[in-house]
Amino acid sequence: MMFCSCNRAPNRNAIVASFAAAAVLIAGAAADRAESAARIIPAHSAASAQEAMMQGEHISIRTIGSGPAVFLIPGLSSPRAVWDGVAPGLAANHTVHLVQVNGFGGGDPRANLEPGVLDGIVAELRGFIAERGIESPAVVGHSMGGLVGLMLAARHPDAVGRLMVVDAFPFFGTVMGAESVDAIRPRAEQMRAMLLAQAETGEATAGPVTSDPGGIWSITSEGRIQVANWSSAADQRVVAQAMYEDMVTDMRPELEAITARPFTVLYAAGMGEAQARAIWEPQYAGSGARMVAVPDSYHFIMLDQPEAFAAELEEFLAR
Repeated sequence: MMFCSCNRAPNRNAIVASFAAAAVLIAGAAADRAESAARIIPAHSAASAQEAMMQGEHISIRTIGSGPAVFLIPGLSSPRAVWDGVAPGLAANHTVHLVQVNGFGGGDPRANLEPGVLDGIVAELRGFIAERGIESPAVVGHSMGGLVGLMLAARHPDAVGRLMVVDAFPFFGTVMGAESVDAIRPRAEQMRAMLLAQAETGEATAGPVTSDPGGIWSITSEGRIQVANWSSAADQRVVAQAMYEDMVTDMRPELEAITARPFTVLYAAGMGEAQARAIWEPQYAGSGARMVAVPDSYHFIMLDQPEAFAAELEEFLAR
C-alpha cells in the first residue's frame, strides 16, 4: 500500500490514494431490537458519581458529567478514547455521552458481525435519546461517526438539536473518484472480502505498533502510531462490514433534510486551505452547513490541533 509523505502537504491525488487504501492500513495495523437490548449498568470508574454505561447490540454509551447533552461518536476502528482530549472538560458543564461501536476497541462485537451496522447504530442512538427524553442534544461525529451523525440528523431530525461533522464526507466514494453507490460497490465488496479473509487467517492480528506507519491520519508520528494501535485493537470483521456500509452510503441527497442548527463541518486542511476548500466545500453545497477548515491537521484533527479543535467545539456548543 502507498502512503503520502507526511513531511510535505499532499496533493489531491495523494489524498484520494491514501483514503482508497484505508482498508489496507486498518488490516495492516492490525430499532425495536436495539431498544429492547439496551440496559444501564454502573461504570467501574470512580471518576464521576453520575457515570453510567449503556450496553446495546451495536454500541455502548458511557455517560459522564451533567448539563446539556453532547454525543461524541468516533470513526471507523476507533474507540471512544478518541475524545479523551475534550471529554473531561465538557463533562464539567455537559452530560457527555461517549459512544463506542461494539468491536472497536476490543470487546464483544455482538450484532455487528451481521449487515446493518450503521442502521443499527442509528437506531440505538435514537432509542437512547427517546427513552431518556433527551431534548435537542448536540451530536459530534468523526469520520464514520460523522456519517452516522448525518444519518441520525437527516432521518430523525427530532433527535438532533445541533450537529458537528468532523472530517467526514457525505459520500465516501467521492474521494475514490466514484460518482454513485453503484460505481463504488464493487470496490467496497472487494475491500470487505479482503479484510474478512485477513481476519479469518489471523493475518491482521499484530502486536503494538511502535514505529511510524505513515499515512495522512495525523501530522505527527505520535498521532499516526496512536491511530494505528487503535485500528489494530478493532475486530477486523466488524471493520470490514462497517467500512463496506460506509462506502456504499450516500447522504448527499438527504443533506437538505437536516434541520439541526448549528450544522458545522470541520475539515482537515493540512494540504493547504485553498486546496482543502476546493475538495470539501462542494460536498456540502446547499446544505446550510458552516464549513470550517483546520490548518496544519490531517484526518484526526483532535490529535493534531487539540486546542483549535476544543475551541471550535466550544464555539459550536455556545451557538
